[in-house]
Amino acid sequence: MDSLFGGVETGGTWTVCALGTGPADIRAQVELPTTTPAETIDRIAAFFTQARERPAAVGVGSFGPVDLAPGSPTYGSVTTTPKPGWRQTPLVSELESRLGVPVVFETDTGTAGLAELLWGAARGAASLAYVTVGTGIGGALICGGRPWHGLIHPEVGHVRIPHDRELDPFAGVCPTHGDCWEGLACGPALAARWGVDPRELPDDHPAWALEAKYVALGLLAIVTVASPHLIVIGGGVLERPGLLARIRRELTALNAGYLSHPLLERRIDHYLVAPQLGDRAGVLGAIALAAGASAPAEASGSVSA
Repeated sequence: MDSLFGGVETGGTWTVCALGTGPADIRAQVELPTTTPAETIDRIAAFFTQARERPAAVGVGSFGPVDLAPGSPTYGSVTTTPKPGWRQTPLVSELESRLGVPVVFETDTGTAGLAELLWGAARGAASLAYVTVGTGIGGALICGGRPWHGLIHPEVGHVRIPHDRELDPFAGVCPTHGDCWEGLACGPALAARWGVDPRELPDDHPAWALEAKYVALGLLAIVTVASPHLIVIGGGVLERPGLLARIRRELTALNAGYLSHPLLERRIDHYLVAPQLGDRAGVLGAIALAAGASAPAEASGSVSA
């Protein structure tokens, strides 16, 4: 019998656990509220220990920042997150001690991007940037079939983008940086700037033109620094009809032909694309991460840890 793998996506509000091998083979799945670390870890462990079949390994995609450096004293931990109570939470060691199987660790955007590469909108891409604009702004770079890490991991939501305070005097909502990209363009920033749930704003409200510009400014930074072959962008804010098309136009205009390529000009709709896996991407990518980690190094291919 082929091995099964566990996937966990810990989000700021919800945690998703699944057991299977990929999108066509999920044997069990549950969505749990992300509460305190102790309670959430207990519930994750219970899902796998009580399942009829046990995983050979478990992958975890977590909100961050996190420590992904093997050999670090805090490897496998959520580190300087602003989420109350979760700083320095040792997710990997806690789960490995309870489950008795290898646990592989990554950011939630890293696992989501990996899933889109394997089964979704980015199939066949040589590299991609996966970006989500929702409660925050997160992103991952996927190169060589795996999430890319540098000194730590990309935290694209906290890049600084131009902010004209005369045009937009809003101070931003990021508790650390104020008016970084996330502070200006995430869902809570829209709500705070306009004083209403963004879902209640009409399509012709000036909020959406400003949002498109801010999102495009952040994407331009990614394009000019990392030059990914594809950008997959989703999240709750991108559910607004017509917003993706606005962002494409803004990105093309901001580039102003400097980076000359059809995908950044007339074929921008093939370069900046919506995800295909929706909110399943994070947990599916975590399963892929676990599958790669448990395979022999010479056979692990593009889903190695």
